Amino acid sequence: MILLRSLVYFLLMSGTVIAYGLPIALGARLGLLSYPRLCRLANGWGKANMKLLRWICRLDYEVSGLEHLPAEGGYLVMSKHQSTWETMSLRALLPPEQTWVLKRELMRIPVFGWALAAAEPIAIDRGAGRTAVRQVIEQGKAALDKGRVVVIFPEGTRVAPGQRGKYGMGGALLAEHSGGYPVVPVAHNAGVFWARRGILKYPGTIRMVIGAPIQTKGKTARQIHDEVEEWIESRMRELPASRALAE
Repeated sequence: MILLRSLVYFLLMSGTVIAYGLPIALGARLGLLSYPRLCRLANGWGKANMKLLRWICRLDYEVSGLEHLPAEGGYLVMSKHQSTWETMSLRALLPPEQTWVLKRELMRIPVFGWALAAAEPIAIDRGAGRTAVRQVIEQGKAALDKGRVVVIFPEGTRVAPGQRGKYGMGGALLAEHSGGYPVVPVAHNAGVFWARRGILKYPGTIRMVIGAPIQTKGKTARQIHDEVEEWIESRMRELPASRALAE
């Protein structure tokens, strides 16, 4: 039954990519959608998938700390990365005008990649080293100055529950060089129910914790990096790391 539900969800999710992605991509290309409207449509895609997961896969979520999100844009979000789920949930839960740091290869995916490009992400070549870091700093600061939320997965790739990836310095360097924009840390255990390399979505409740903004003004990138990593990983130790513990 879990496999069947997961396959049904996969088909419907693919439908939402077309239903939302094509209007976003074409609307941006033809000048029919303003950037704010485009972003609101993208948030609608995230919300639609959260509902589909609950209805079809019986996979729900609980969020604590939403009150910590600043009232206005112009801040970074650094999140744990375990699954595809957080790419949908953060899109749905955060203010619409978001700039994501992501790998350039994603832009090549038909429809989905076109919609990503329309949302003006920071698309990096992960093998570019310092060039990619400079890109994150320059483009990230420009987005923050426009009042957007810059979303970064500091581990760079999805990690399994109970594991800890190496936290990159890009987000912390952006925070240091951006003039003091705060960092909102996010922890969750989505990988317990939706594995990083799997199609199965297990029923249950994903728990996400949003932390109070970490002030960055006057701090070095290393200090910001260590503070973000410590907060996220300490929260991860408090969240269930298996379905047995989550029940």
